[in-house]
Amino acid sequence: MGLGILLIVVTFTPVDEWWARRLAGPLNDPRGDVLIVLGASALEDGVIGESTYWRSVYALRAWRGGTFHAIVLSGGGPAKSSVAEAMLAFLVSQGVPREAIWVESQSRSTRENALFAQPILDTLAGSKVLLTSDYHMFRAYHAFQKAGVRVLPRPVPDVEKRAGHLLLRWDAFLDLGMETTKIGYYYFRGWI
Repeated sequence: MGLGILLIVVTFTPVDEWWARRLAGPLNDPRGDVLIVLGASALEDGVIGESTYWRSVYALRAWRGGTFHAIVLSGGGPAKSSVAEAMLAFLVSQGVPREAIWVESQSRSTRENALFAQPILDTLAGSKVLLTSDYHMFRAYHAFQKAGVRVLPRPVPDVEKRAGHLLLRWDAFLDLGMETTKIGYYYFRGWI
C-alpha cells in the first residue's frame, strides 16, 4: 500500500518540484565577478553528462550576460579526462576565452570542490557566484561556506525541468532522495 501511495505521489503531484525548490532556495541570477561551476558527471570518453551539460549551458549564458570576468570549473573524473576539462572544452567551443577560465580537476566530491577550488578563488578578486543544479545547491553552498569561501547561490533548474516530464519524474525523485541522504552524511561529518 505504501508503494502504491508513493507511486501516486511521485507520478501525479509536484513533490519533485517542491523538494528541489526547497534545496535550491530562490532561483535567481545574482551578478558577480567570478562564476564557480561544479561538474556533475562525465562519460568515460570525456564527454559531459546531462547535468554537467546543463550546468555548462547556464554558465555560458551567465558569461554572456557580461558581468563575470572569470570562471572556475571544478570537478575530477576518470583518469583520462576530468569533468572540469570537458566543461572547459565546451565553454571554449562556445566562445568563452580560455584565459578567463581556471580549472580544478582533482576533486571527487562536493566537499573537495570547495576545498580544492579555494586556493584558486583566493587569487581572484571580486564577488563569487556558485552555479550548480537546483537539487545540489543546498549542500554545495554550505560546503563552500564551511571551507571559508563566501558565495552567492545561482541554482539552475535541473530537477525542476525533469519533474515537468512524466517519464523523468522518478529519475528526479531518486536524485532528490540521494541528495538528501548526502546532505545528512555531510551534516553528520561536520562538512556543512
